[in-house]
This record gives sequence, structure tokens and C-alpha cells, in this order.
Amino acid sequence: MIGAASRLARRALFLLDPETAHGLSIKALKSGLPLCPAPRADPRLAVEVAGLGFPNPLGMAAGYDKNAEVPDELLALGFGFAEVGTITPLPQPGNPSPRIFRLNADRAVINRLGFNNEGHDRAHARLAARRGRAGIVGVNIGANKEAADRIADYVAGVRRFAGLASYLTVNISSPNTPGLRALQDRAALSGLLSRVTEARAASQKRPPIFLKIAPDLTEQDLDDIASEVISSGIEGLIVSNTTLSREGLASRHATEAGGLSGAPLFSRSTAVLARMRKRLGPEIVLIGAGGVSCAETAMEKIRAGADLVQLYTGMIFEGPALPGRILSGLSTMLDGEDAGSIWELRDTRTDHWISQPIT
Repeated sequence: MIGAASRLARRALFLLDPETAHGLSIKALKSGLPLCPAPRADPRLAVEVAGLGFPNPLGMAAGYDKNAEVPDELLALGFGFAEVGTITPLPQPGNPSPRIFRLNADRAVINRLGFNNEGHDRAHARLAARRGRAGIVGVNIGANKEAADRIADYVAGVRRFAGLASYLTVNISSPNTPGLRALQDRAALSGLLSRVTEARAASQKRPPIFLKIAPDLTEQDLDDIASEVISSGIEGLIVSNTTLSREGLASRHATEAGGLSGAPLFSRSTAVLARMRKRLGPEIVLIGAGGVSCAETAMEKIRAGADLVQLYTGMIFEGPALPGRILSGLSTMLDGEDAGSIWELRDTRTDHWISQPIT
């Protein structure tokens, strides 16, 4: 009954423009209605990295819960962790609408939202109100579009949320804030990571820091980023954000400006992930994002080198029961492999994905 209701609700949402549908989905989660059955816990799916114990490797990526309104409701769907944001110091409206486009034939989305959010104060109040609750909730921090010193905005994010976040994500890879991706250049990245790690060291609680990178990078870019990550002492990377590529798309909105997410991003982002595993070695945490929509794609990220995986666009097309289906599917795969832990399968196809093109 719940599954049928979920499918009907999803069809109804697709009759609305994407941004309105997104807002209604947040309200539905806030309502507390049983949108889908809770998935069965499987201890073989537990992952321990960066000093954190994740009940399973599947997370909700940043971009869905921009203002930290429903992290606990997301965890209740079965996610092993939820990442809120991107949150900037000051509230900002983002780019003009329309700014989200479903590409149904491609099972993809193009967005040019531009870090629309309510700012540090509102998100901090919500996260402070849930202090003491169980569950891993990461905070994705960004810079205001008009900031005179964008690195200072990231430092402000670390200072504001270090005491509340399970981990912090430094997002410098959105294509929708002009010039932001320039912070991935080696000299700029060195300065950024130096200042954010200094800010963390000054906080009483010192959560792990992950850097979220773009998929649209060259081999030299990956070399430079890997070197800076290793020297900075941050705990890991999220690979990857949305792409500017439009290769192979069939939908009528394919020419819209913005970042592309969903199924077409899977191969490129997974190939970049494997390359970063090779460069960074076995200890640095990698979170695989981009095109995860089923148990098979989640497991392939892990086989390519991911410790954890994230999704967002997949749930737009598959509905709120998707986390449970993925976790059930991962358990079935472990049965087939006779594996005692999902960790046993990490890196088993890294070399294959390194051989795949990224351009």
C-alpha cells in the first residue's frame, strides 16, 4: 500500500514544475507520513571511516535539504547519513527561475540554482535544535556569490558548524556560481585548505573535512588536487558534483545552462573516482556521487574505490523507497559474493574504471 501511494505521489509531483515538486517533497517528509517501510538493517553494510560509524554506506547528497529542514526524516528513509546544504554565510535567492529541468528520457536533471539557501543563522538554529540525536549529518558549506573573499566564507562555515556537524564538506565545484570552480586550481586550493583546516583546529570539536570536486577535470588537475589533499590533512573527497558535459543527451532541455546530474554522469564520475583512489591510496576517504540509482550502480562506485556513496537525482525518478531498495540489493549482492562486509568489495574494479575515459 505504501509503495503504491509513493508511486502515485511521484507521478503527481512530475505534473508540477521541478522546484515546486521539490518543496512539496520536503513538506511531505516534515509531515511524518509513512512514505515507505523502513529497510532492514544489515550489519555487513556498516562502514567505519574518518572516525565515524556509518550504519550503511548510502547517503543523501547535498542539494536536497538545502536548509537543514529534514535530516532526521531522511535518515528514517534508510540513509546511513544525510548531508545538508550547500549553506552560505548570508541568505541568497540564487539564480532566476526557471532553474531546474527534468530530462526524463535521460533520467537526469539540469540545475542552475546557484546556492539558494537561508544562510548560516537559520540552518544553525535547526541543527542546534537536533543536538544529541543519533545519526550522521554532514554540513556542506559554500561561499556567497558576491563575497569579496570567498575563502573567508568557507572559514566562516567551518567556525559556525564545526560544533554541530558530523562532518563538513567544502563545496568548490558547483558550476552555478561564477568563478567558484577556480578554487580547484592548485594555488587557490592550497590556500583554501590551509585556512579551513586552521579554522577546524581552533574549534573544540574537530569534525572530518571532505572536499567536493567536479567531474570536469584533466589528469593534471587530478594530480594537483590529490597532492593538495594529501598535504592538507583533510579526511577525504566527494567525487563528484554535476557536470557541464551534454554528451549523448536525448531530452529537449539538454541545452539548458547549469550542472547535469543523474544517469549520464555515472561513467565520468566513477572514472574520476577510481583515478583519485589510485592517487590518494587506501586510507583517504572517498565518497562516490553521480548517477547512483540502484544497488548495482551503488556497488559499482564501491568497487571503483568508494567507501561511501551518495545519491539525489536517482530519488527524484525512483521515489522515497529507493534507499531501502538499494540497501536490500546490496545485501543480496553480499550474499552472492559470500562477503562478510561490504568493505571486502571496495577497489575490486578500480583498474577497470581507471581505464575508462574522463573526457
